[in-house]
Amino acid sequence: MQVDKITLQDIGLYDNDGQIGLASHLNFCKSNGGQFYLNHYLQNPLSELVKIQERQEALKIILQQMEQMEQLKTSNGTCFIIEKFFETSFKSIPAQISIPGAYWYQFWEKADYSLIQYSVEHLVILVQDLKKWISLFEQGKTNPVIEGLVQKISQLLQNQELDELNQQQKITSPKEILQLGHFFLYRYKHNIKALLDYFYEIDALYSLAKAHQTYQFQFPEWIEDTKPYLEVENATHPLVKNAIGNDLTLSPEKNFLFLTGANMAGKSTFIKTIGIVVYLSHIGMGAPAKKIKLTVMDGLITNLNIADNVVKGESYFYNEVQRIKNTVLKINDGKKKCVLIDELFKGTNILDAMKCSTKVIEGLQKLKTSIYILSTHLYEISENLHQHKNIQFSFFETQVKDKELHFQYQLSPGISQDRIGYLILEREGVVQLLDAL
Repeated sequence: MQVDKITLQDIGLYDNDGQIGLASHLNFCKSNGGQFYLNHYLQNPLSELVKIQERQEALKIILQQMEQMEQLKTSNGTCFIIEKFFETSFKSIPAQISIPGAYWYQFWEKADYSLIQYSVEHLVILVQDLKKWISLFEQGKTNPVIEGLVQKISQLLQNQELDELNQQQKITSPKEILQLGHFFLYRYKHNIKALLDYFYEIDALYSLAKAHQTYQFQFPEWIEDTKPYLEVENATHPLVKNAIGNDLTLSPEKNFLFLTGANMAGKSTFIKTIGIVVYLSHIGMGAPAKKIKLTVMDGLITNLNIADNVVKGESYFYNEVQRIKNTVLKINDGKKKCVLIDELFKGTNILDAMKCSTKVIEGLQKLKTSIYILSTHLYEISENLHQHKNIQFSFFETQVKDKELHFQYQLSPGISQDRIGYLILEREGVVQLLDAL
């Protein structure tokens, strides 16, 4: 599924201005290398249904063995020590060493011996953990993701020296430590580096599965169709505490949602929620909803957070127009796209904004190969849009009691009639301050 940097920013994938991003929320990796692979997964949503389902099934298999996986001892410190081990210059370790020779090395090369001993301990932990992992997942060979890792790791671990490493045994003999140090340093270096990479990949998959389990995500049900379809039940934003869930269906018959509501009523959060559900589904993991059904999308396009560019002399409205232009160019290829637009044309006067918004909506709704959510404050333009049968109208209601605002955060059918701007101005004491000037 195609996305660009603006979309990744719009859905809040990464930390920004002190706010935690989605990637940090999903990060349960035990290693920096695992986090690197996790970011790679999160930056590259999948486009083929078979690949998405393969990763889904891999995560389901990992979830079944989650308790055992959490008992693995390899940590970020373990990986760091192993990586540094191969970057350090040691006093040459003899290929064949006697017991007296080992004690001599231990005595005369104290610093090197201590580092070798410490590194060997962590190298053994990595090897033993990968052996445990294979024993846990060798039954998962029906899944290409798991099978590929099992085969690659198994081939690298087929070595007599490694076969002799007992899972419970702690190596204390200087001779054995130096023999293993020589083996890992001079004969098994490239294999260990490859095994580390595979561990990082396992760590990233573990993180996706752990996030799914921790946040009670649901795996989507995929529909194979040439036309776009999205159905979510009780979808919530994963970064909003005690979030209210909402339902939505966008089908070929009703592929356009015209969304209204007052400021702070929940429009932007809901749009980002749908973007996150679609995006995470294409990563191959679960997403924050009770139920998800959708087709594979060819692209996710967002127009949520537009900014002016002082350096280039570009106004807010100009950048709004450019983003809409790029959106139209992208969806015109007839492929399935999910298009999310929040508050069109805030950078111009209301009459101009109404005319521009109406033109954009009437143009976009003609393309039935994409699904759309568009929010606006321009409630007045909705009247002329009812002639288009593929447009559905929903809003977030705001109740006012004794000049206090009560946000429901619940999606309802229809058009919002809320006008609370002046009330907020009054409630925050701005009207009183102005009167007192």
